[in-house]
Amino acid sequence: MLKAGVLGAGHLGKIHLRLLNQSSKFDLIGFYDADPENAKLVVDEFGYKYFDSIDDLIEAVDVVDIVTPTLSHYDCAKVAIKKGKHIFIEKPITNTVEEAETIRTLVAEHGVKGQVGHVERFNPAFIAVKDQIKNPMFIECHRLAEFNPRGTDVPVVLDLMIHDIDIILSVVQSPVKHISASGVSVVSETPDIANARIEFKNGCVANLTASRISLKNMRKTRFFQKDAYISVDFLEKKCEVVKMKDAPDNPGDFDMILQNAEGIKKQIYFDNPDIANNNAILDELETFADAINNNTKPIVTLHDGTEALRVANMIINQF
Repeated sequence: MLKAGVLGAGHLGKIHLRLLNQSSKFDLIGFYDADPENAKLVVDEFGYKYFDSIDDLIEAVDVVDIVTPTLSHYDCAKVAIKKGKHIFIEKPITNTVEEAETIRTLVAEHGVKGQVGHVERFNPAFIAVKDQIKNPMFIECHRLAEFNPRGTDVPVVLDLMIHDIDIILSVVQSPVKHISASGVSVVSETPDIANARIEFKNGCVANLTASRISLKNMRKTRFFQKDAYISVDFLEKKCEVVKMKDAPDNPGDFDMILQNAEGIKKQIYFDNPDIANNNAILDELETFADAINNNTKPIVTLHDGTEALRVANMIINQF
């Protein structure tokens, strides 16, 4: 079991504390939070050990789980890495791409591992279909959320859209060619709704919309590729795969057949995989433990987190 400590005991930090505490792969040593009053509430309610300094917590663990506000990710990670500790760092990886690049360099120098908390990679609906997503040429994402003051200190691109940016970059194996985007501030000081069009060098186009002032919650992505349409509902944890193949010579009464203008006939069929229930946050933490113990590459690398932030910033710079 790896000794783990959590930096930050806010909404998400409490979830990480609970899951690390119940995991068979970690020994939760304790946590640090910059707000002593909040820390006391967490100790009183859950009984986790509180460390009154970041340094003391880092000294006591093997893995530092950084769930602090984004502005402090870099400083926390730098201290942990220099003391030879592995880091799990929530998304976005850091405040700037330069900070992220420095963290990647430090990890290499100190021989430790790092993973970024892009949790949608572990969503069971995405896991069920990701092997069927092959060379998509058009991707459409909608990530809409009802207003919540938590998270409005950063643009909606870094708060919500970055999830979809990471998913897209994980399935499109091609450099970004061009980005156009627009964003509007409605309630916050930073954009609350944004749309981006990402064009890749291989011809793939991704259209992303994110809003935190919606009347309903939605997290859907649709992938269009040759002979297939794949839909992933990250919120409802459902997926749909519609495929086409050459029509049989003698189709059955219930076969769905399409004929194009050239007279070519295709059969439409559904290939919806089973979706296994999981706890995505627990999975991302435990696969990181596996990467450390087996000396393998984490599923969401620091490079992945850096590239997602780089594209997010390219979008923000269009506003």
